[in-house]
Amino acid sequence: GISHSPESSVRASSLHDLVYKNGQAGVNKATVSITFDNSDKKHSPLGFENNDEITITRQVVVGGRNKYLINGMNASNNRVQDLFCSVGLNVNNPHFLIMQVLYSLQATLEGYSGVVHNTRLTHKLAQFIERTEWEFGAKLHSLEAALSELQRIDTKVRSDLDHRKQSLNSEEKKHKELIKIMQEEFKAFTSKEKELKKIKEELNSLQEESKKDTEALATAQQHFNAVSAGLSSNDSGQGTSLADQMMTCKNEISKATTEAKQAQMKLKYAQQELKTKQAEVKKMDGNYKEDQEAFEAIRKTKEKLQDQMEKLKYEEAEQEAHLAKKKELSSEISHLTELCESITAQHPHLRFEYKNPEKNWNPNYVKGLVVTLITVKDITTSKALEAVAGGKLYNIVVDTEATGKKILEKGQLKHRYTIIPLSKISAKCIGDEIISLAKNLVGHHEVNIAISLIDYNCKLQKAMEYVFGTALVCSNMDNAKKVSFDRRIMRRTVTLQGDIFDPQGTLTGGASSNITPILSKLKTMREAEDKIKIKKSQLEEVEKELANLKNVAEKYQQLKQQWEMKSEEAELLQTKIHQSAYHKQQEDLLALKKTIVECEETLKKAEESQKKAEEDYKALENKMKNAEGEREKEIKNAQQKLDSAKKKADDSNRKMKEKQQEVEALVLELEQLKQEQASYKQQIEAAQQAIVSFKEQIDALATEAFQTRESLKNAENELMKQKGLMAEQTKDIKTKSAEIEKYREQNNELQLNMNALEHDISKYQQETADASSTLDKLLKEYKWIASEKEHFGQPDTSYDFEASNPKEAGQKLQKLLTKKEKLEKSLNMRAMNLLSEAEEKYNDLMKKRRIVENDKIKILATIEELDRKKNKALHIAWEKVNKDFGSIFSMLLPGAKAMLVPSKKQNILDGLEFRVGLGNIWKENLTELSGGQRSLVALSLILAILLFKPAPIYILDEVDAALDLSHTQNIGQMLDAHFKQSQFLVVSLKDGMFNNANVLYRTKFVDGISTISRHCHNNKVE
Repeated sequence: GISHSPESSVRASSLHDLVYKNGQAGVNKATVSITFDNSDKKHSPLGFENNDEITITRQVVVGGRNKYLINGMNASNNRVQDLFCSVGLNVNNPHFLIMQVLYSLQATLEGYSGVVHNTRLTHKLAQFIERTEWEFGAKLHSLEAALSELQRIDTKVRSDLDHRKQSLNSEEKKHKELIKIMQEEFKAFTSKEKELKKIKEELNSLQEESKKDTEALATAQQHFNAVSAGLSSNDSGQGTSLADQMMTCKNEISKATTEAKQAQMKLKYAQQELKTKQAEVKKMDGNYKEDQEAFEAIRKTKEKLQDQMEKLKYEEAEQEAHLAKKKELSSEISHLTELCESITAQHPHLRFEYKNPEKNWNPNYVKGLVVTLITVKDITTSKALEAVAGGKLYNIVVDTEATGKKILEKGQLKHRYTIIPLSKISAKCIGDEIISLAKNLVGHHEVNIAISLIDYNCKLQKAMEYVFGTALVCSNMDNAKKVSFDRRIMRRTVTLQGDIFDPQGTLTGGASSNITPILSKLKTMREAEDKIKIKKSQLEEVEKELANLKNVAEKYQQLKQQWEMKSEEAELLQTKIHQSAYHKQQEDLLALKKTIVECEETLKKAEESQKKAEEDYKALENKMKNAEGEREKEIKNAQQKLDSAKKKADDSNRKMKEKQQEVEALVLELEQLKQEQASYKQQIEAAQQAIVSFKEQIDALATEAFQTRESLKNAENELMKQKGLMAEQTKDIKTKSAEIEKYREQNNELQLNMNALEHDISKYQQETADASSTLDKLLKEYKWIASEKEHFGQPDTSYDFEASNPKEAGQKLQKLLTKKEKLEKSLNMRAMNLLSEAEEKYNDLMKKRRIVENDKIKILATIEELDRKKNKALHIAWEKVNKDFGSIFSMLLPGAKAMLVPSKKQNILDGLEFRVGLGNIWKENLTELSGGQRSLVALSLILAILLFKPAPIYILDEVDAALDLSHTQNIGQMLDAHFKQSQFLVVSLKDGMFNNANVLYRTKFVDGISTISRHCHNNKVE
């Protein structure tokens, strides 16, 4: 059995004898394993429902520590014992019971022995159920706390996301309003520009009109001055005499007559020439029309081809740009591929190659190397993660152990590999409580569990926990040392430089290597592969566009070629037409027609000039005849014209100034609009920047919210899973509880039967002993028995027991002896002589009996009174000790509580039990506490009992030797608080005691002599 000594259980004298040649032949350990089939989940032990097999191993190591393993994980012997007991196996009772008597009762006794064993199993099962409920409750509480934290983070992220979205909507609304205002202002600006342009045109018109009016005023003034001086003005307003004006009119009449004759002659010649040319053209009209019609047909064909080319919407520059883009992408893909190939060539062990072990093999069964299945979140943690994983980084992850077996046997592997089957692998990942302790110890961002620093497929969770879930990563060596060797944590810790701190006492590290970590190179390669995928996708799109453009380009080139051919044909026809005689004749005809039109116009103008000059001449003749009246009339007309011109010039000048003022006002207004436009542009740019910023923040928060929702979803699923497991465990617990009750009832019934049978056994044993002694007595008393013994039971002899039953004879003999004894008593001859003596003795005995009965009543009353006083005193002592016990323990271990409670019968006379509360959890058994906590409980109880009737002086000899400094300080404070009426002489080596002492005696070894110095509380030596 587990707890049996080797001497009583095996033939070996010690456990080392179990090792081959006591470890002297190179073999230093012995291992034995037993494997149980756990496929029936209904009868599976608690906690092992996910295992199809349970393997329990015991290992004996020469010069090392002996240990137990459950499914390859270290376990204590108590845990192994509890596991066996939970399925009804008593490994501490492996022996057979061999006796030579009581054969008929042996099977029954063995059954009752099993019942006793079941009783112990029932008790242990109840403890196991309670412990399981507590563990599931703690785990459920932890999951609920984590879920609450994730919900809080999710709410915060959602709130931030909503706030950013509101800010973004506000900025977008503001941006739209600014754009709308800017557009309205731009419309106003455009309108004002048009208005300014119109007004400027009006101003230019007014300026020209004002200039004309000013010139007309000057002309009118000049005419008035000439008339006033006795001269007459001509049409140009110049002052001349009437004779000069008449001479001028005669010259103009002569000139007009000459021009008319010349024009008439030229017109006549052109008309004659036109008729001749037209006659000639009619003769050569046929060929020219054909060429002209062909040219027109070609022109229409060109227009049609041009329309078709425009409908294709093809641009030659676009195809050239796509070709350049294709060349650029091909070059980038080639460069990135070379980078990946160079990394793979430098590290050939990153390639895992195997042959399919069977037909229709699914490659998804094999996940690949661990190193290729992860992505480092931050390159700076690469060294640490490589140190954490070690050789496991190159293990192969597969779906099941069957796949791993096939790969190893038939995969034709070129190297040795370790297989990690997801269906079998299990690892105890560091809990959230320990991670929180570590973060509180060195800082939130100074330590992380290694598995949180990588990204991986969630289906590989078990494998990643096995490789990265059992170590912590710290920023530096100081933090790693604090975390690794903290008694509450005690986990393997790795620094970012790759130094390893193991709580078992080993440190690994030193000079940092300059070689780039493989995980960093892999991340670079993975990023390059992602870029290659993106570039290939872009290249495919470019090639698709080029393919589409290729068809369009071919059609475009065909149409363009046809258009160029038609253009050449049109140029040739046009050259032919221009070089033909018909065309030249047509040009001559057009020139003659133009000459005819010009001559007719010249003739018409000459006739009009001649007529006007003749009319002016007649008017001058009339003026000459009535010169004086005409002069006064002309002066009056000149004065009217001068006044009218002056008024008109003033009006024009006033309108021009007003229009100039309008132009200046519009220019200022346009300048202001330009400034407002610039201001709105700046505001729009700022709003656009804010929108971009908010969008980036929203994208980041959306990503974070998605991750948080995923974590929250996973946590909720895990919580539901744990609740489901807990419900199943609760169901199993109820079943087990019912079994416990059943076993208890059976145990009680069988216990009674066993007690009765034990009584029968003892009775039969006594009868057997009596029979043996009687037999010995008879043999000694009757010597003939020895000689006649061989005839006992023989037929036809005196000892034929069938003919005469010895039992009946014995019973008859016994009756006769009894009757003889009775007769001897009834026929006692000395009875009368002894009667008086007997009566005196009787009377004396009766008197003594009455005295004894009276004394008995008094003694019982005294006992009852003493019991009552004892109970009262015991209750008082219990209440006082319980109160002091709780108070002392709370001071020794702050935040904890302790009490002494009566046993299950609620009677302190039946015993008291410890109850210790750590936080809100009460421990019913001291075995659930750590060694230090049990020491504090024992010390608290002893001091509480001593405090009930305190002595004047106590001596404590290094009671704090096994405690840490905080508990030592608490002991000093407790003594100072609770034992004010007593004096303590304390032997201690820790400052926590010194600080609460009134006087210190320090011992030193000086020059071979022990010296003692006395120190007061103020540290002065007396």
